[in-house]
Amino acid sequence: MGARAHRDGDRQALQRARMVAEDVARRGVADERVLAAMGTVPREAFVPAADRDRAYADRPLPIGWDQTISQPYVVAVMAEALELEPGDRVLEVGAGSGYAAAVLSRLADEVVTVERVPELAELAARRLAALGADNVAVRVGDGTLGWPDRAPYDGIVVTAGGPEVPPALVDQLAPGGRLVIPVGPLSAQRLVRVRRGPEGGLEQEDLGGVAFVPLIGSQGWDR
Repeated sequence: MGARAHRDGDRQALQRARMVAEDVARRGVADERVLAAMGTVPREAFVPAADRDRAYADRPLPIGWDQTISQPYVVAVMAEALELEPGDRVLEVGAGSGYAAAVLSRLADEVVTVERVPELAELAARRLAALGADNVAVRVGDGTLGWPDRAPYDGIVVTAGGPEVPPALVDQLAPGGRLVIPVGPLSAQRLVRVRRGPEGGLEQEDLGGVAFVPLIGSQGWDR
């Protein structure tokens, strides 16, 4: 690695540390494992080359195919809401660039991420492999149907907004599991957490207003 690459790496590490401190922790995310994961995943590796200078701005960025990489604060909030423990299995709906899956890979034992756009899934898989995230499996399909082959999941996170909570995802939630998803009209989405109790009952919490791209699929919005 040359001197310029070292300088770039040092600059990005400083930007990443600032992002975690100012845009994530200062705004209320307190889970130390989430903060550590956010501090170790290089967001610049998951954005188009033209946007790498903006990788640590607390904003979504376009990644092609009418999709975005979520702002770091939102990724951290959703990861914290999952309440993950070592040994957990997680399903992510909407791999996008692979960034959130990389964060989740630091928090759980196994991550399955489903992406409906084949080109994005391929890019995400390559980026995750380059990062050494070998506990993440990238799959192409309708994420609103989950991925039953690996169910049940201790945590399910959906990175696009649906009209309601997809029943297929609820069915794949383990006892004690948590499902975090934006729901509601595209102009007024709410982030909700659905928790399955030990006896199978469901509880739903409202975690606040959010704005996400539409969740497209048979149990989401029409294309």
